[in-house]
Amino acid sequence: MPRQLLYRCVAELVGTALLVGIGTGTIVAAGDRSGIPQWAMATAWFLAVAIPIVLFVRISGAHLNPAITLALAGSGRIAWREAVPYWVSQFAGAFVASGVVLSTLGGGSHLGATVPAHGNLGLTFVAEAAFTALLVAAVFLLADRGEGRGRWRLYLPPAAVGLATYVIGPLTGSSLNPARSLAPAVLSGTYGDLWVYLVAVPSAALVVAALWKPKSVDIADRGPGREETTH
Repeated sequence: MPRQLLYRCVAELVGTALLVGIGTGTIVAAGDRSGIPQWAMATAWFLAVAIPIVLFVRISGAHLNPAITLALAGSGRIAWREAVPYWVSQFAGAFVASGVVLSTLGGGSHLGATVPAHGNLGLTFVAEAAFTALLVAAVFLLADRGEGRGRWRLYLPPAAVGLATYVIGPLTGSSLNPARSLAPAVLSGTYGDLWVYLVAVPSAALVVAALWKPKSVDIADRGPGREETTH
């Protein structure tokens, strides 16, 4: 593996581990304390996404999510040859994080696994697809337009995740991320309706990728880590 790609993969592993660790760790800790307000949970997930983006966006693009990598590759914003090593790194990071949560906080709340409320799979599919589309759109705007003065566009994807957590968290657990759902589900044995997240989220990402192609591609750095130049 080329050294530059290796650095990117390490960044994806660590960044995804931070995202999953902070987010699902908050769920487990909140469960042990009889819950926290939904706005606080949404804030925790905003930070879970924002922190690794700020740390790693200029190294790997900070995808942190197999669905985001899929959308970026499917739309032509990154090369397909980068997708598989990114996916391996992201799933590995998620499993590392869930293992740390299990060993430090215990296995409460199914380790933060995503579970449809009342078993409503139709609503879960639609809600997860809709907010995944919003997340991918936020990433594409960042990828195409750069970070913005003051790096404000870096906070669009975290804002999408925070909003999703607030709106659909009580209904679906707000996944938007196959790695974030798979790792705690496997380690907690919560497989029941996992498939709905593993289908809805990538499907929505591919739809947005098919509809929103980049007008131009910066060959030197096609990921969302591209620095602001003209906008």
